Amino acid sequence: MQEFFSNKVIPAIMKFVSLKGVVALKDGLLYTMPLTIVGSVFLLLANFPVPAVVNWFDSMGWIDPLNQAYGATFNIIALIGVIGIAYKYVKNEGYEALNAGVLAAVTFILTTDSFVVTESGEIVSNVINKTWTAGQGMISAIIIGLLVGWIYSWFMKNDIRIKMPAGVPEGVANSFTALIPGFVIVTGATLIYSFFKFVLDTTFIEAVYAFIQTPLQGLTDSLGGVIVMSLMIPFLWFFGIHGSTIVGGIIGSVLTANSLANQAILDSGMALTIENGGRIVTQQFLDQFINVTGAGMTIGLVIYMIFFAKSAQCKELGRLGGVPGLFNINEPILFGTPIVMNPFLAIPFIAMPVISGLILYFSIAVGLVPMFGGVMVPWTTPPIVSGFLVGGWKMAVLQTFILALSFFVYLPFIRKIDKMNLQAEKGTN
Repeated sequence: MQEFFSNKVIPAIMKFVSLKGVVALKDGLLYTMPLTIVGSVFLLLANFPVPAVVNWFDSMGWIDPLNQAYGATFNIIALIGVIGIAYKYVKNEGYEALNAGVLAAVTFILTTDSFVVTESGEIVSNVINKTWTAGQGMISAIIIGLLVGWIYSWFMKNDIRIKMPAGVPEGVANSFTALIPGFVIVTGATLIYSFFKFVLDTTFIEAVYAFIQTPLQGLTDSLGGVIVMSLMIPFLWFFGIHGSTIVGGIIGSVLTANSLANQAILDSGMALTIENGGRIVTQQFLDQFINVTGAGMTIGLVIYMIFFAKSAQCKELGRLGGVPGLFNINEPILFGTPIVMNPFLAIPFIAMPVISGLILYFSIAVGLVPMFGGVMVPWTTPPIVSGFLVGGWKMAVLQTFILALSFFVYLPFIRKIDKMNLQAEKGTN
């Protein structure tokens, strides 16, 4: 079985994740990470789990500025994402890439309406609607970013561009280089806008949201989605492949869109419930309950090593992996125990994230803990603290329970390995 996965399955997965589009998608969306982290700070302050803190900010008149900062970061992540994806695609092809990022932003704005309708029915023109530059525009950003990156690179590869003579400043030469592909891209985007506007009476971004993004969000926000996501990360890690980066890079945009959809419900004044369209599976679901303390939730194994291990090898690994594990970094444990390519530890390593995901899914579904809003914390935030910040005390308690459960899931397996190590050490002595 191990040979089959090593020779057949893993090469196919690696071939997919090495595709130009997948690499550009994963790397390009990283430009949105600072916005979500910084924006989460202001959103957290405006909606702090302790009411007294929120009341104090409100009395000082700071709630509106805090929400303004949140809106200026979270609500443009699709716009930044489309720039980043096109930029990375062209840069990876070896060409000057900023022009492609700018053209992607132009295309994104061009393919949506430039007006909004107020509650009174008044039309306000010449605006960029943040509804579509936030989470609801994420899949459109991916599609447009990849298309613009590919088209721009095609023109560069085929040398279809205006060349300036030697001596012309680089900035000026690059501007003229972008003229031909820019004209073609903007013209094509205009035709697409016109088709959706006059034939389908909608916009490209709205159509993508209705027919592609909404079903994708529904797939991730399901019991099956939880199981697949929870399984794939440790499964890839078992073979030494960074499953957290690969899985997170592919589905992170959809999970972030789920988080922002939940926050939009809260911003509208409605209760965040499943009945009101709330999503259970969000970016916080992945970071704080599936990947917490590292892939495979190895904190239970580390606790055993620190406090109960008999062998010198396990004791030393526990000391090495303890502090990094509190910040969700567990590579010393993955490669030192080892867990990678170790069939004996594969069972708890793969099972624990699935158990955690199922417990959290049903806990949210039945109302034991609240759904996640838009507050996100850096993935290195220590457990329990992260649970409190993203979901209040109930989420922190649930996170504590699951982390304690990981000890008992790993216990019979690591105890056996500890015993084997101890016997080997005695034999050596």
